[in-house]
Amino acid sequence: MQKRMPFEIAKTESFYDKLGEWIGDLFYDILPDAGFELRDEQIYMAFQLENAYKDKKVMFAEAGVGTGKTIVYLLYAIMYARYTNRPAVIACADETLIEQLVKKEGDIAKLEKILGLDIDVRLAKSRDQYLCLKKLDTTRNNDFSDEISDIYESLPDFVHAVGSMQTFEKYGDRRDYPSLSDEKWNEINWDAVQDCFACEKRHRCGLTLHRDYYRHSEDLIICSHDFYMEHIWTKESRKREGQLPLLPEHSSVVFDEGHLLEYAAQKALSYRFTDYTLETLLTRLMENEVREKTLYTIDEALLDNDAFFDAISQFSSLSQGSDKQMITKHPLVLKTCRKLLSTLQVLEEELVFESELYVINEYDLKIVEEYLEQITHSLSLFLKELNGITWFEEKGGERTLVIMPRMVEEVMREEVFTQKKPFIFSSATLANQKSFDYIAASIGVDDYLSFSVTSPFDYDDKMELYIPKFNKEDIEGKLDYILAELHKSEGRALILLNNKDELERLKKKLSGVIPYPIYFEGDEEISTLVSKFQNEEHAILCSLHLWEGLDIPGRSLENVMIFSLPFPPNDPVFTAKRAGVDNPFTEVDLPYMLLRLRQGVGRLIRSEKDQGTVHILVEEDIDADVLQMIKEVLPTQAKE
Repeated sequence: MQKRMPFEIAKTESFYDKLGEWIGDLFYDILPDAGFELRDEQIYMAFQLENAYKDKKVMFAEAGVGTGKTIVYLLYAIMYARYTNRPAVIACADETLIEQLVKKEGDIAKLEKILGLDIDVRLAKSRDQYLCLKKLDTTRNNDFSDEISDIYESLPDFVHAVGSMQTFEKYGDRRDYPSLSDEKWNEINWDAVQDCFACEKRHRCGLTLHRDYYRHSEDLIICSHDFYMEHIWTKESRKREGQLPLLPEHSSVVFDEGHLLEYAAQKALSYRFTDYTLETLLTRLMENEVREKTLYTIDEALLDNDAFFDAISQFSSLSQGSDKQMITKHPLVLKTCRKLLSTLQVLEEELVFESELYVINEYDLKIVEEYLEQITHSLSLFLKELNGITWFEEKGGERTLVIMPRMVEEVMREEVFTQKKPFIFSSATLANQKSFDYIAASIGVDDYLSFSVTSPFDYDDKMELYIPKFNKEDIEGKLDYILAELHKSEGRALILLNNKDELERLKKKLSGVIPYPIYFEGDEEISTLVSKFQNEEHAILCSLHLWEGLDIPGRSLENVMIFSLPFPPNDPVFTAKRAGVDNPFTEVDLPYMLLRLRQGVGRLIRSEKDQGTVHILVEEDIDADVLQMIKEVLPTQAKE
């Protein structure tokens, strides 16, 4: 197995010329000899990508299902990484898709076997995908369940050892605990109220050990969009604090399912202030021997915190299909905000005195000071008439104020696309009515290369597509239709939903009445659910987030059911996007829906042997023009 270039380059020869020759040999001779089908669309994509790498440009690479686009971008990313001696970053839409890319039967493993390459590929997962030893200790003291005890007992010996570590191993990945529900995992994983830099357990922490491991990859670092954007927004502040950026210097970036990058950028750019954060921090402080005046200020801050979040709850309204509530800046909301800000500023001054007395645990003090600074900054932004977006979230007993100070395209333009390196956006759905302007504008790309190739599959022969219509209020009719179709296909179905309300209704309807295994997103770790669905031929998977990237060839998936058209929610982010255009429906809502719909339909046919049905459930009063546009983007003629 070789780690060098698989082709020779003389000093007088161009890397790009030799790479092009090798790519040609690969697709016309080597891969067909290994049993791969020769696909003109894949070869066309390969030579288009060469231009992006040669010119160090942004490229939108739209390639239909079955094109083999993953193989193409992997080849270029790996070879360019070896040419520049810097790893390439492959950023996937979420943690589930990371696992899909590196599974045993995945494209990276195939390339290693066929080409005799030793590809150094390492995963960089988001912090919340790792166990927190401090939280595990806290939870273990309050929760005596076998689940928590088993996790503690399964920790490697070096975690509990005293003194320097002689050996260590990776541990603590979310995937190591597949049967744990998301709710239970959140009790023991990393969260924002942890200061890893000051934690005495950090050198034995699974997250810290893994971060050191992936940074030394020679070929590929695979992460999520969220992780890449967190790297972008935090790299300068981490350097100032004497920490390394989350990712090392890298040669190129591929955004797989690149049409979703905008949402990761929004998430990373936002300030989040949750009511329990302040309560947790200040309660921790009160356990120390602080002065009476400081205790009084803490009590006042806790009361002000409750009053502020009560006021926001009172003057916020929830939009259908979204967790983001619109906030009305009523005088009471602003008054309680100013009061809380004032009290926290007094507390910051009090903590200066406390630190000089050395009565507060240094770890606790550092966390509190850091988060008080973030919270007061967030409250200051909230009080300003800033050019940004603010919203409120309320779930699981937690109340969160979220502030996005600037629209993401401005920041992306400045912080990401000013870098002179290849950025490849890969997806089956990037263009809208043959134009890439919608996605380019949404993420701040002014200058780009692009191409589009269609899928090689014969959809007319492989897919039956239905668009049944229902009365807007007839939810029960929709559920009955789905139940009947599940019996017809004997399971083997993926049901795609748009919000948690739809998921809960479906769960209530199907639980106990279907004779096949049925899995609901959130009940277990997501890649575990996907694996069960793939390996149990008659299973059913109900999901909010698997509209893209899910790759299940074979008989396990022969029926895709789309519960409702995936229009964007009426939340503050999309409200702001709509406010910035002349025709919100045609410039924001419709393009979003059509792109997402194409992705959902694309889950069915993943190989030449696949076949099955797709059902898109719509309202009977749907606008005729919208229905026609839907039909035009579908891969085969639909029956109503």
